[in-house]
Amino acid sequence: MTNTFALIGATIGLGSTAVSDSAVLISDDTIVGICTEDKIPSDFTPLQLNGGTLIAGFVDLQVNGGGGLLFNNDPTVETIKTITQAHARLGTCRTLVTLISADKSTTSKAIQAATQASRQNIPGFLGLHLEGPHLSIEKKGAHSERVLRKMNDEDLQELCDAKKALPYLMITVAPEMVSPEQIACLAEAEIIVSLGHSNASSDQSNQAFQAGAACTTHLFNAMSALNHREPGLPGATLFNDNIYAGIIADGVHVSPAALSLAVRSKKGPGKLFLVTDAMATAGTSEQQFQLDGRTISRSNGRLVLPDGTLAGADIDMLGAMRCLIEDVGVLPEVAARMASSYPSACIGAIENLGSVATGFFANVVHIDDDMQLQQVWLDGKSQL
Repeated sequence: MTNTFALIGATIGLGSTAVSDSAVLISDDTIVGICTEDKIPSDFTPLQLNGGTLIAGFVDLQVNGGGGLLFNNDPTVETIKTITQAHARLGTCRTLVTLISADKSTTSKAIQAATQASRQNIPGFLGLHLEGPHLSIEKKGAHSERVLRKMNDEDLQELCDAKKALPYLMITVAPEMVSPEQIACLAEAEIIVSLGHSNASSDQSNQAFQAGAACTTHLFNAMSALNHREPGLPGATLFNDNIYAGIIADGVHVSPAALSLAVRSKKGPGKLFLVTDAMATAGTSEQQFQLDGRTISRSNGRLVLPDGTLAGADIDMLGAMRCLIEDVGVLPEVAARMASSYPSACIGAIENLGSVATGFFANVVHIDDDMQLQQVWLDGKSQL
């Protein structure tokens, strides 16, 4: 039986894009129309909302864990289900489940689990992000040094084969650890190559971009610094209008001032988007978890290793939006796009993800006037 209903009683969109006195028509997993409330078809059941705003469900391209589980610790379909469910309850309706640098066996298990999750159409599962292991030891951050290494032909083949079975595959690599020829092969296989955890110069970064890298992972963090004589990876990213970049807006990983500079200076419209870099604690009250035998603790909005190194972020997408709006001065409608349509565009999914519009998946978030989460519909199904 077809599930048809109309969301009414809330504004659709934020700021200059807002539309009032209108309904979002949903049939099963698709938005089939937007109309004035007096034009709702008789076969659509009205669902009355108490004010607030409807925005597109969030799309997060970097999610390491959630619901108490970390993908690295148990790379299975069940873990993927738990992670996507936890983030759906936080408003994220599509997730690239992310594996932090791991050994070959764990990486292969993660690819197999992601492939199975895709075949089973796990709700909210978008694909796989392999953050490493081809990363710079010098800029390893919380990644375990023992598994970091240069890419070889076997790695390259495994990645290209994996993409054939996955809707979306993103990999984070350092230009120092992969060759331009390898990047070109990966891009040719329709793998989204993102640069990160790298001490690359701007020239090295631009060479990787020219070879086919299309994105930068958590801008500013775990990478060469932006210097007035050597702009490094951040400078190359900001200056190149064809390159996307994810950024963590929690006021911890990147200061509000640096966030503001990034928003204002990034060339290319719609190229800077939000990621949470969420860990096992997302959607829970848990205060500790393990990564590669090391304890990561949660305290004062931070996730840290015993030596104080940041290890992922303690924020959700709506919190990141609030940080941009309240601390940086980003327009609400732009912040919403940075959490939905911009990451969708980065992976080439802009035709059906990231907007409340006819023909798009029925991924809708209802927030109140204080930008607090009220309800989430993932593919037309209520999550709260």
